[in-house]
Amino acid sequence: MIQSFNKNNLTVKIYSSREELGRAAALEAGTKITELQHTQQFVNIIFAAAPSQNEFLENLINHEGIEWERINAFHMDEYIGLPPTAPQGFGNFLKERIFDRKPFRSVNYLNGQCESREAECIRYGQLLSTNPVDIVCMGIGENGHLAFNDPHVADFKDKAQVKVVELDALCRQQQVNDGCFTSIGQVPTYALTLTIPALLNGRYIFCMVPGSTKALAVANTIEQEITERHPSTILRNHRSAILYIDTQSSGLLKL
Repeated sequence: MIQSFNKNNLTVKIYSSREELGRAAALEAGTKITELQHTQQFVNIIFAAAPSQNEFLENLINHEGIEWERINAFHMDEYIGLPPTAPQGFGNFLKERIFDRKPFRSVNYLNGQCESREAECIRYGQLLSTNPVDIVCMGIGENGHLAFNDPHVADFKDKAQVKVVELDALCRQQQVNDGCFTSIGQVPTYALTLTIPALLNGRYIFCMVPGSTKALAVANTIEQEITERHPSTILRNHRSAILYIDTQSSGLLKL
């Protein structure tokens, strides 16, 4: 680790590479999981699906001591309208990288092919209420979004736990930049997302944000006013959140 500091309640840790970042974040998240498993029967975890999470997820599944059969897994957002087997689907991303590789107690998917979007939001919101979230493993979008809470739909006081959102152009372009789609026209326009209050209900947040394309979002997260114009700034109000960044994503910080 190169440097660590706090901004409001948020702990920020800077690493020399995304590989080191992924190892360190997985070690700390894995340690927290095993710690919780000493005091409670089940641990409820929300996972993010994005290339920025690859190193973290690969290291987490190799963390010794985790009793995966005592973990209920959730994911935080999903496109509406993609074919069920589309590799760009966030559930499919996580299924390949972690959900099918460990014996979870349960894996709870958002259904982007649902007949009723309203009913799906209610169903998944009830799952989250029944299984209070212990840990959130997330990233930050290029436009500062958390899950699919882009600036134009982000609401720090949202009363819902899950909602339907229209994705903004920067968010959709990021999916092309990440190599998930070849053109923005292929990126769905609508998605299901956990709301910001639903994410911040997690007792512990581990936020992994490597890469130069995230440098502006990281700088805004730490240096801008806490406002929905920069949704990720709300992490600075959480009592147990850690932001893991590397030399590239920290490049615009005024340290």
